[in-house]
This record gives sequence, structure tokens and C-alpha cells, in this order.
Amino acid sequence: MNALRKLYGLLITGATSLQSLFLLFVRLYWGWQFAVDGWGKLHHLGRVTEYFGTLGLPAPGPTALFISVLELVGGILLAIGLGTRFIALLLAGNMTVAYLTGDREAVMSFFSDPDKFIAAAPFSYWLASLIILFFGPGQYSLDALIGRLSSSRASNVDAANSRVAA
Repeated sequence: MNALRKLYGLLITGATSLQSLFLLFVRLYWGWQFAVDGWGKLHHLGRVTEYFGTLGLPAPGPTALFISVLELVGGILLAIGLGTRFIALLLAGNMTVAYLTGDREAVMSFFSDPDKFIAAAPFSYWLASLIILFFGPGQYSLDALIGRLSSSRASNVDAANSRVAA
């Protein structure tokens, strides 16, 4: 039993050490996909606007422009890991609306036919956004770098203040 605990401990340690690399991979791959999709939408804004109109989305023109820019800029920010959780929230919301408007049948079959839900176009984008939203960008991101820099500056300021007070 002790050997199993040690093996399990090694599994946990190994998996935990790979967490930030996994999050980096998710951010880079899906950030790129979002950016490419947003770029494509911007270059075919008329067709996107028309499609959004057929879905009954309000103000299809401005909505198409907003979603195109969100996917392009949000994808880039997701990839580099800047403002990551906020961007992931916006992109997850975007994909939720895409599910509810463009793939309603897949959503309605979540329990009865989960394969249909998983096969729907928004699924992988939605899942990637949720992974980053809930687990964060990982240590290989601009958010983490900014956090490290600001905490080291705060430590330096605290140290300087304590020397002045003494």
C-alpha cells in the first residue's frame, strides 16, 4: 500500500509540474484559433452580419463587428496570457451564445445525445475558454510575469520603507 501511495504521489507531482505547460499549450493553440476566426470574420463581415441576422441576434452588424474584434484581439491576448481570465470569460460567453443560437439542438441534446453536444462547432472553443477561465493562464504568461514583477517591486518598497522607519 505504501508503494501505491508513493506512485500516486509521483503522479500528482508530475502532473502538477506539467500544469503550466498544458495551460500554455491551450492558450497558444486556442488563442491562435480564435484570432484566425476573428480575422476571417472581419474580412467577411457582410456574410457574418447576414448569418447573425438569420440567427435573430440583435443589431447583427455591430454584433458581428464586436464578435470579430473580440475573437481577433481576445485570441491574441489569450495566447500571450494578458488579461487572461477576463478574456476567457468574454470568449466563453461568446461561445455560449454561439451554442444557444447556432447549435441549439446540440445544447438541447446535452443529456440525451452527448455526442451531438461535443461534436458541435463551439464545443472545443467553449471548453478551452472555460479551462483558462477556471485554471488561469499558468506561470508562462504575461499575467504571471506582471504578477511576479509587481510582487518583487512591492517587496522592494516594503524593504525600503522598513529601512527608513528604522
